[in-house]
Amino acid sequence: MMQAAERRRDPTSLSLAIAGSGGAGVMTAGTMLLEAAARAGLYGMMVRTSGPQIRGGEAAALLRFSPHPVANLDDRFDYLVAVDWLNLQRFADEIPLDAGSIVIGDPSEGAMPEAFAQAGARFAPLEFKATAKSIKGSWPNMVALGLTARLLGIPEDVVAAVVEGSLKKKDALVPSLAAAAAGRAAADAIEHPPALARAQGGAGRWLLTGNEAAGFGALRGGVRFVAAYPITPATELLEWLAPALPKVGGVLVQAEDELASINMALGASFGGVPALTATAGPGLSLMTEAIGLAVTAEIPVVVVDVMRGGPSTGIPAKSEQSDIAIATSGLHGDAPRLVLAPNSIADCLATTQWAVHLAETLQAPAIVLSDQFFGQTRAVVDRPDELVLPGGRLVAAADTEGYRRYADTASGVSPMAIPGTRGVAYTADGLEHNERGIPSSQATDHRRQLDKRLRKLETAEYGARWADLEGEGELVVVTLGSATGPVREAIARAAADGVHARLVSVRLIAPARPAVFDAALAGARRVLVVEQNHGAQFLRFLRAHYDLPGEVRSFCHPGPLPIRPAEVHRTIVDWSRA
Repeated sequence: MMQAAERRRDPTSLSLAIAGSGGAGVMTAGTMLLEAAARAGLYGMMVRTSGPQIRGGEAAALLRFSPHPVANLDDRFDYLVAVDWLNLQRFADEIPLDAGSIVIGDPSEGAMPEAFAQAGARFAPLEFKATAKSIKGSWPNMVALGLTARLLGIPEDVVAAVVEGSLKKKDALVPSLAAAAAGRAAADAIEHPPALARAQGGAGRWLLTGNEAAGFGALRGGVRFVAAYPITPATELLEWLAPALPKVGGVLVQAEDELASINMALGASFGGVPALTATAGPGLSLMTEAIGLAVTAEIPVVVVDVMRGGPSTGIPAKSEQSDIAIATSGLHGDAPRLVLAPNSIADCLATTQWAVHLAETLQAPAIVLSDQFFGQTRAVVDRPDELVLPGGRLVAAADTEGYRRYADTASGVSPMAIPGTRGVAYTADGLEHNERGIPSSQATDHRRQLDKRLRKLETAEYGARWADLEGEGELVVVTLGSATGPVREAIARAAADGVHARLVSVRLIAPARPAVFDAALAGARRVLVVEQNHGAQFLRFLRAHYDLPGEVRSFCHPGPLPIRPAEVHRTIVDWSRA
């Protein structure tokens, strides 16, 4: 439970959870509510959470809304809407409440679970099942939809339009709208409800998940072949790409396993087609040998790793930044590769596109570290800017005299021949080789190729996209990925308290870039590294590659609980005032 000093109501946002047993339709209600909020001009996000059985068990839609962009969940929830109480206590840590919260539940289902009652939240009874039963053909989740929409101030006609557009069975429309109207009426009976300022605008915004954004970024980057094996929480990326790729002349193949997936992608890329695969931690482990092949043979490929709790099977449906170590150092031999991390749901698009561009331009594998929070969270975001990235794969011309596939060029990038191109045949495999691609065990060839493969990554021009740099102060908070949202909010809260800190959200993790990183941390007396894993993997990577200035502290905790702004805010303020 949060300490009293941490329990602050954010007047610019409102958080609510809709929870119930499997089949109660809480995810459907949450999805409809988010879409209605978007149409009404609100920003918002919905995080899906479920029990260990994933399907058929308890589930909850965790939502936050604001007239301003939101990137993370808040410290606590204003409302818990419980369609029923079945195993709901399992979400007690994920749905923190306090004395200012309101729990709306069905009294016919029994008493509120003690885990929520002890938080001091106010109880407001609503007979979801009886209300739905009184309307032939309706469901309790539609009552919950009408209730929550009213609490958010969403007009009734907006909700009706979303319901009509979402229902496959049109004969269910009338009873569903009647149930939603009953929920709206019940909301009016709640005394002193937390409210949200009326939204303005909303035109041009997108409603998508991080997985969908990554898929869009892959297409924008030029990916036309995807091979992958389904795995939680990356599967939705593949489901989105499967119908989208044929529209742009591409194809997706469901492989028999992760080993086949990465090797199919390498084969397509070797043939000149930009290629991608997507997986999670267990799949990435299986792909490491083939990624090493991509390094040695200098074949571009992108691997989107939607991280989850580990090790082994771990916690498939929960988020954790668990794969930083394997992504940055998990290959055998000296195997330089690109590792990138988007820092918002919208940024999943741009960073995946950038990863494709870098992989193609530098003829190297690129690993994109997303996570379950990004991948499966649906959010209302501003339309991403078009990202124009000049360049691309350097291709050998036909009949190039004295063609050397792995020529030791100044940039480290050498022309890649596409199979079938006249007069530029070469061998590409996992053996070390000379400049012509002929296998070699000579020390001179080995060192030359090692230097070449490293040089092309270390000397490339990455520009300002390598990190987001914000703020002023002698305390610098370094973070990555989905931890960026709560860190950014924590820094803003600290500034309101008179404590100023800088943000460095690293987007390009590898290769290390000492000069630009040192410049970003210039003048720092304290460095706080924030990440969501148990072993401070990101800090260990930073210590291995950079001379961190001043006093350094780690803020890390594993999933499945997200990093909350309050805990980072408290750490910043307490350390600054120590």
